[in-house]
Order: sequence, then structure tokens, then C-alpha cells
Amino acid sequence: MVIAAESIETMDDLLERIGNVPLSRIRAKPAPGTATEADVIAAKQSLNRRCELVEGVLVEKAMGFKESVLGLELGMLLKLFVKARRLGLVAGADGFVRLMPGLVRIPDLAFVSWDRLPGRKIPDAPIPDLAPDLVVEILSPSNTKAEMTLKRRNYLDAGVRLIWFVDPGSRTVLVIHHDREDRLLGQADRLDGDEILPGFSVQLEELFAELDQTGN
Repeated sequence: MVIAAESIETMDDLLERIGNVPLSRIRAKPAPGTATEADVIAAKQSLNRRCELVEGVLVEKAMGFKESVLGLELGMLLKLFVKARRLGLVAGADGFVRLMPGLVRIPDLAFVSWDRLPGRKIPDAPIPDLAPDLVVEILSPSNTKAEMTLKRRNYLDAGVRLIWFVDPGSRTVLVIHHDREDRLLGQADRLDGDEILPGFSVQLEELFAELDQTGN
């Protein structure tokens, strides 16, 4: 839901509502509280900026080069697994989804089973109404704890069944289920697809080793 600009009394109020993200990631135009999905699309097409829509505010998506390398590697593994079994679709970092009216998120990776896709086809809309089965967020230094807590709530409320918060800094993955306790995995553990992607598994030490590549 878009909030009226006059209802924002202070910048602290605004920041708290959207997860205390750094000001450098908040677009000033259109005015915070007045942004719409049309502005999300315009920011991508005209400015090449990937922005989420939260409380009528355009919030730039945080993603660095290192995070992109890790996300691409995990995405490739997911894509190969899903495509070979014809389970659905895997979207990358430009996969906008409308979780509810006025709330647009951009998971770094998302798996959507065919049963969740209208007509079992790829949506034509640039921002489809869609709650993926699995979403993956590759954490960047500018992601705040409050922001990720809000994202977690947004995803689960929309019907997402499984969330992976991948932290390149600590080389851990927080596994969040819609119906059970969280699990924090380290490099000695294997990340699996549980009942969402049964049979999918990756050793985290091998995944995070992508960050140690050199040209020597």
C-alpha cells in the first residue's frame, strides 16, 4: 500500500518502516511515499537501477560484484537441477515479483514451481503477481538486520515456503522455513532443497570456494 507523503513526519519514521536501509539506497524521485510500480519499471528502463517498492518508496537493490559471483554460481546449480526435472522456473536478479499490492521485491534468485504459475507459463507482465516457492537473498554490506527481518516477513506473509539468506562475509546460510525453526548452516554443512526441491544439495564449502578464485 502506498503511504501518503504527509503521513511521514520524520526521516527516522520513514527509515524504520522500510528497514533502516542506508539513505544512499533511497531514491528521492519520486518523493518517498508516492512511488508506484510504474516508477519501478521506469527506474530499470531509464536509469538501469533495480529498485524494490516498499511503502511507496523506491529502494535500490544492494548487490556487489562478489555477491553477484556467488549468486550466479548458486543460480546455475539451481537452474541445472530444476530444468533437468522440469520442476518450474529459476529467475535471477532482475526477477521482479509483486508480493502484494504496493510491495515489489527482487530476490537475487527465485524458484517458482509450474503449479504456482498461471497457466503453467512464464508470465508476460514485467512485475507478475507471484510468491515463489524459494527465494534467495545474497547479503551485501549495506543490507541491515531490520531490512532483512522485514523481507523475511514479506516473503512468508506472501506464501513463500523456503528462504535462503546467504552471507558471503560469514560464509553462512540462514535457512528459513514457513513452518519450522530456522537453521544456520556453515561451510561444513550441506544446503539442501528440503521438500521444495527434493534431491538438490550443495556442499557450502564448495559453493563459497567461488569467492577464493584467483588467476594464478
